[in-house]
Amino acid sequence: MALTYKQQFIKFMVESGVLKFGTFTLKSGRIAPYFINTGNYKTGEQLARLGEYYAACYADNGIQSDCLVGPAYKGIPLAVTTAVSLWNNHKINVNYCFDRKEAKDHGEGGLFVGHQLAEGQKVTIIEDVMTSGKALREILPKLEAQANVQVAGMIISVDRMEKGLNSDLSAVQEVYRDFGIKVFSIATMSDIISAIEDGIIEGSEYLEQMKAYRAKYGVE
Repeated sequence: MALTYKQQFIKFMVESGVLKFGTFTLKSGRIAPYFINTGNYKTGEQLARLGEYYAACYADNGIQSDCLVGPAYKGIPLAVTTAVSLWNNHKINVNYCFDRKEAKDHGEGGLFVGHQLAEGQKVTIIEDVMTSGKALREILPKLEAQANVQVAGMIISVDRMEKGLNSDLSAVQEVYRDFGIKVFSIATMSDIISAIEDGIIEGSEYLEQMKAYRAKYGVE
């Protein structure tokens, strides 16, 4: 049976050394049986495949927008490769742009490189992972300063489905509560657990630890 794009993506993460199983101390201090390090994506082939998975998520969820926004720095290549894949694989032609860390005060100036946002346009924010929602909180004021745009959604690679240190909500849920922005993910922690159970990826020896961690810290 053919794998779904979510299953293909999880397998791709393992093959790329991005998704690992073991015992890891997270920044939060929690001891987790898995770790996601997106810094291990580093080749042209990996970037091209990432774009395909982000584009599949965009199309699968019926997202419609005028522009993809890649928050500097990690979001920049992701927005570009997603825009390319949307055209190549789905014939969806969408603009892209990314923010400068500091506004340019010469030449054409401005806060954004690429498509210049206009009043009433819809944008989709492209990011790698979401731990606290910091990247979104930083990009929103810049978007508002540029034009009165509507955020159609945000796409991330993996939703850990994990409550925060001081909240019973996950970062994804907090973003929806605070800004009304829906966050779409290519895969979730539940998808990863299912992939182990279905034999799509190895890691059966960590399955019970994954389930226990999810039961302790997870959200629906």
